[in-house]
Amino acid sequence: MTRSLLVQRDGGVVTLTLNRPDSLNSLNRELREALRDELAELDADTGCRALVLAGAGRAFCVGQDLREHATAIRADPDPLRAALEQYNQLALRLAGMGKPVVAAVRGAAAGAGASLALLADFRVGGPSSTFVTAFAGIGLAADTGLSWILPRLVGHAKATEMLLLPDPVPADEAVRIGLLTQLAEADEQVLPAAQALARRLAAGPTVAYGAMKRELLVASAGSLADALAAEAQAQRVTGATTDHREATEAFLAKRRPTFGGS
Repeated sequence: MTRSLLVQRDGGVVTLTLNRPDSLNSLNRELREALRDELAELDADTGCRALVLAGAGRAFCVGQDLREHATAIRADPDPLRAALEQYNQLALRLAGMGKPVVAAVRGAAAGAGASLALLADFRVGGPSSTFVTAFAGIGLAADTGLSWILPRLVGHAKATEMLLLPDPVPADEAVRIGLLTQLAEADEQVLPAAQALARRLAAGPTVAYGAMKRELLVASAGSLADALAAEAQAQRVTGATTDHREATEAFLAKRRPTFGGS
């Protein structure tokens, strides 16, 4: 962990806060590496059963630190190579996390920051929440998995519009088209609402959640046969869990199950 990334634990919920508020949590190399490493650790940490991703201050994350990028352009003949490798790792890690991820989107989520938010399983926003793809405005194509996740959320035509005409998408429209899962009444409620949702998820069957996320990834890109094979494998894994046995016994006893995450 570095000062640019804050880690807070509350039972099975871990909150990661991008902590560069003076630059609207823009992603410099230090923050990208810290976030990548922390996500890897948490994915393997059985004590973490749900994750909240938030931004300090008045924005969620505005994407690449353009000051750092401008320096790289002047000094490096291939300035995007190292950064893209890190962004790709972040996208793969977030999309493949074996536990639920909730993004607390207060303020702007732009460029790669929008990608990070949209790759979460759930997104909680407030009145100030705004999504901006931003890449066309700086003459770049999309990165950090945005071309993959955006059409899955809003459809191909809307994704094309958002990428080529990168106008800000305000909170009310973001809810309507599926960019936000939940809208808090006030910005101050965004993080508490996201953490409340994460606590609910942390009390659930963690292994089953991870298996369902993997099923969806396979189904989104594969055939029915691929999906059925992934479901069969996931059923074998989840069917052997303590949580499945507990839920079965709870059903017979007419009580609510208590999931331990294994």
